Amino acid sequence: MASAGAGLLPLLLVLAFLLFAGTAQAQITIPGQQSGTQPSTAASPAPSVDDLIRLLENDQARAELIARLRAVAEGEKGQTAEAVADPTFARHIAEYTQMVAEQGADAMQAIGGILAETGRIFAGSTRANFSRLWNVIGNVALVGLALVGAFMVVRIITGHLTSGIAARAPARGWLGRTMLLIAAILIESLGVIVAWAAGYVVALNVVGGTGRMGINQSLLLNAFLAVELVKVLLRALLEPDRPALRLAPLSDTTATYWYFWASRIVSMLGYTFMFVAPIIAASVSFAAAQAIRILVVLTIIIMAVIIVLQNRDRVRAVLSQRAAAGRDDVLSRSLAFLGRYWHILAIVYLVGLFLAWLANPDEALPYIVGATAESVVAAAVGAVVITFIARFVSVGMRLPPEVKERLPLLERRLNAFVPRTLQVVRTIVLVAVLIAIAQAWGLIDFIGWVASDVGRRVTGSVISAALIVLVGFAIYLAVSSWVEYRLNPNYGTVPTARERTLLALFRNAFTIALCVLVLMLALAQLGVNIAPLLAGAGVLGLAIGFGAQKLVQDIITGVFIQFENAMNEGDVVTVGNFSGVVERLTIRSVSIRSLDGTLHLVPFSSVDSVSNMTKGFSYHIAEIGVAYREDIAEVKEAMQDAFDQLLETEHKDHIIGPLEMHGVTAFGDSAVMVRARIKTMPGQHWAIGRTYNELIKQIFDARGIEIPFPHITLYMGEDKQGKAPPLNVKELPRPSSDQGRAAGRGQLGDVAEQTGGTQGVRMKRRSE
Repeated sequence: MASAGAGLLPLLLVLAFLLFAGTAQAQITIPGQQSGTQPSTAASPAPSVDDLIRLLENDQARAELIARLRAVAEGEKGQTAEAVADPTFARHIAEYTQMVAEQGADAMQAIGGILAETGRIFAGSTRANFSRLWNVIGNVALVGLALVGAFMVVRIITGHLTSGIAARAPARGWLGRTMLLIAAILIESLGVIVAWAAGYVVALNVVGGTGRMGINQSLLLNAFLAVELVKVLLRALLEPDRPALRLAPLSDTTATYWYFWASRIVSMLGYTFMFVAPIIAASVSFAAAQAIRILVVLTIIIMAVIIVLQNRDRVRAVLSQRAAAGRDDVLSRSLAFLGRYWHILAIVYLVGLFLAWLANPDEALPYIVGATAESVVAAAVGAVVITFIARFVSVGMRLPPEVKERLPLLERRLNAFVPRTLQVVRTIVLVAVLIAIAQAWGLIDFIGWVASDVGRRVTGSVISAALIVLVGFAIYLAVSSWVEYRLNPNYGTVPTARERTLLALFRNAFTIALCVLVLMLALAQLGVNIAPLLAGAGVLGLAIGFGAQKLVQDIITGVFIQFENAMNEGDVVTVGNFSGVVERLTIRSVSIRSLDGTLHLVPFSSVDSVSNMTKGFSYHIAEIGVAYREDIAEVKEAMQDAFDQLLETEHKDHIIGPLEMHGVTAFGDSAVMVRARIKTMPGQHWAIGRTYNELIKQIFDARGIEIPFPHITLYMGEDKQGKAPPLNVKELPRPSSDQGRAAGRGQLGDVAEQTGGTQGVRMKRRSE
């Protein structure tokens, strides 16, 4: 299946050979010209000096000449004044269409003259030296046979060599295949040169016999060399017989298809313009040669039109791929529109090219070919740039692992900004391609406009504004990356909570200030007067300040909280009615994550006090309740031993100083409160306290130290001798129902029965 890129191949071949033919051939014969003669201009012979002298000596003729010159001068002045008075776009369009119409009329006149002269030639009304033509064919035939034979032998040898080269290609990479392809091109080119040299040897020593040869043999040999070298390049580009060496992304069928048509177009154009036409012009007539050229070019134009129509749907599908994939940008819509009408544009272009070649091959054809070449180059460069940008946008930026480890957010920032920037650049490239094509065809004079004062001023302003934006982004990226690097605990010094807070605030404030500055500078470069904007911003800020007093209070309170260093990111604080970890601090509010995961946003205007539990250091307060019967000294010793064991755990690096023993602090209803305090690093007292409590429980259990719980003691009293009466406990039978259990309530046995819950019943009997 033919590809869209290969669809331009016949057009390029026709352009190249028509340009060559237009520069090599003479002007087209006009009607009335004698057959067999070279064309002449239609203008009258220039007057001689004697004619001018006689004209000036005659008073009447001199007066008429002066009157004519004055009339011409007045007409030129009128046209100039009219053009200056009406330099409108409509006038330029009118002049352009007038030029096109006049050139079209000239082309039709030239075509009519050629057809008339061709008809006279083939009708026999023009004398033609056909006997000389047969003599030329006979002299060239032997050289042609020798050339074909030598070329066939050379092709067999070069075919074996290039097949061996192609066999090595599958095991090579892209660079290796390119080197092998270059070697194959050199071998085939050398074979063509060898066959060409063999033809010259035959022409000099066999046909001529005296070391000389005719011009016709040289025409054949040179045409052969040019055509076959072009075919070598076509085979290198398409490689229809050696797929292993093919660098273009084409299938075997597509490559064979395009080589078939391209090689035939090259052969027809090359041998016609470089061999057949010159021989016919010399042996028959120039008009006959021109008729042959027109017939061949017309045939090639028809072939090119057929190729365009055959590939209409394929090229349309390729150009509409982006739109079919769901992409709705400017490029996709433009390509889809071009895909619907490209065949019409190509056919119109081919017909126009043929007519231009007929009408004015010396001026119109080089202009069209040059404009086409510039358009193709502009489109090719734009396609390469747009394809590269599209691939870069789809893949994104990938930073090295060490850079990502140092700056984790840098890749995300780049992938958020660079693709959007590249999309803008892609649009600019597309517009630049359209401007270049319009400039090539003379539709606009963009270069002249850029060279003018207005153009220089506008382009300079746009470029300056774009550079300011890019420099601003680079500064933002550098500052953000530096802040991110300073906040990365894996590199450099570990940032403190104060540094984290201030760096985050600095990044936010710097970003806002930089955006405002870059916007103002860019607008100033574009010619916008920013003084009213600054004044308006001041008035607007004042109005917002009066209308949003709560916001002003938030900001002022936040500024003083930051100055006083009351809290930082990562601190555990109590602000208002909320307690938790400070996740984010701005100049207006604080975000607190509570223990259950809820995020609380607290504006500073509602903050009356800040309780920071992780400022500088922390304390774990161990307040232990023991039974009244326990020895306080033994309790203190157990608490100290638990602290000593705590120093042997993973928390030892977070403990500051020894255990602070405060002793007995309170007598409770059922326990004596003994308190100690452990000084820790900020925020570590919760984990250390949990571990210390576990150790206290283990040691108290091992040493029989009671940690009491709420209980009831039955005291029966004592007499004067200190004797307590006996406590008689009688176990009653267990009732069979709830009613029986309720009937027995109030007895002591029921009291004993109820000793199982958290509120235990303890019966104590005092004995002598």
